[in-house]
Amino acid sequence: MTLSIRAKLFLTLLLACLLVVIGTHAFVRWSIEQGLIELADARESERISTIAERLIAVYADSGSWEPLRADKSLWIAALLGRDPKDRLARADPRRGHLPPWVRRVLNDAGGWPPTWALERGRERPAPLELRLMLLDGAGAVVYGQSSLLPGARRHPLELDGQPIGSLATLPGPPLAELPDLEFQSRQGSRLWIIALGMLLISALLAYPLAQRVVRPVRRIQEATRRLAAGDFTARVSVHGGDEIARLGRDLNVLAATLEGNEQARRRWVADIAHELRTPIALLLAELEALQDGVRPLDRAAVDALHADVLRLNRLVGDLHELSVTDLGALSYRLTETDLREVLQTDLDAFRPRFQAAGLSLALQDRAPTPLLLSADPDRLSQAFRNLLGNSLQYTDPGGGLTVTLGRSGARVTLDFQDTAPGCPPESLPRLCDRLYRVEDSRSRHTGGAGLGLAIVKNVVEAHGGTISAAAAPVGGLWIHIELPA
Repeated sequence: MTLSIRAKLFLTLLLACLLVVIGTHAFVRWSIEQGLIELADARESERISTIAERLIAVYADSGSWEPLRADKSLWIAALLGRDPKDRLARADPRRGHLPPWVRRVLNDAGGWPPTWALERGRERPAPLELRLMLLDGAGAVVYGQSSLLPGARRHPLELDGQPIGSLATLPGPPLAELPDLEFQSRQGSRLWIIALGMLLISALLAYPLAQRVVRPVRRIQEATRRLAAGDFTARVSVHGGDEIARLGRDLNVLAATLEGNEQARRRWVADIAHELRTPIALLLAELEALQDGVRPLDRAAVDALHADVLRLNRLVGDLHELSVTDLGALSYRLTETDLREVLQTDLDAFRPRFQAAGLSLALQDRAPTPLLLSADPDRLSQAFRNLLGNSLQYTDPGGGLTVTLGRSGARVTLDFQDTAPGCPPESLPRLCDRLYRVEDSRSRHTGGAGLGLAIVKNVVEAHGGTISAAAAPVGGLWIHIELPA
């Protein structure tokens, strides 16, 4: 049987409350018992002191224990605090509020204390008077039994500073008085009733508390199911700052990321379809014109078709290259690379093309020598050539490109700054987005597909670097790259 998290939480809270209630009940019961025992001990000590004063008074009147030994009623009168002249032997136990055991003791010819008093159980223990024994100054038993003395507690009796005997107390139960026992029993029953009541209240409070704690978990569960079903607009209503609330916020961030990725994927598919549709439509129109005889099938027509196929092939190649960089499928062979050497090689390769286009290409080297970093030289060269190709394609004749190589702490900096035309400020944050072009109407005959800077961004980030775009002071575009040295 699988329990829900609400049931587990409810049972956990209930078990914790049960343990607390049981522990509290045991502690309170122990405290009450200890308090009663201490009270009984104090009361018993006070009663023993009072009885000892009476016995000393009886001894002072006669100068010995003989009158007390000869008359049991005198001994009982001293124990109960009665007038010794009162004839207890003829007294009715119901008169004068005498204890019911007095008549039985007076009529019993046996020794002291009575055997039946010692055999009483815990429910009806012997009172204190029946557990007292009297010894004279020499230690001889006046009232009592010698066999019981080893376990008895003795209280010395003194008259004018001289020992005249001792009062021995037989050990008895902690609570020997019937009212004390009844009080203990009543309190124990009430404590159990209170404990059961507290447990019931705990259960009534634990259930809604468990339901309240589980409610946000259910919301998170429902949102997760919606996300798994493809509904990336699912969000969790979050309140508070506990772990469940933080989990809900993390799930909302995940949902927002998935929603953004889904939107990007749809835009990516739509953009690819748009980019492929245009050259395919041109090819189809050219072929239909040749089929209909509108245009002659000559070398010029074949060359035009071949050029369109090459452009389509380049577009498919760019799309494949960008997709594998997005997926991390490109293998990066990181080695100790001299960045200056890689950059200089690419600049030398593009310099004739810049000169043919009427553009200048300069390198400002401000970095210390040598400039080594762990990188893949082929992938870095791919990124540099894309940047050089962009400047070559979009910079107006008479301008140029300046590449600055520097060092900033533990990072290498590269700055590509070309001349006019520049880029609108609102387009700068999106320059590295795939298939983004400043002019949407620009075709592949006059511009690129908007994939070059996206590939550069993937390569730079794969090396642990960053890339950003800004307006160049000389009027063109400024690409700033930082790589870890």
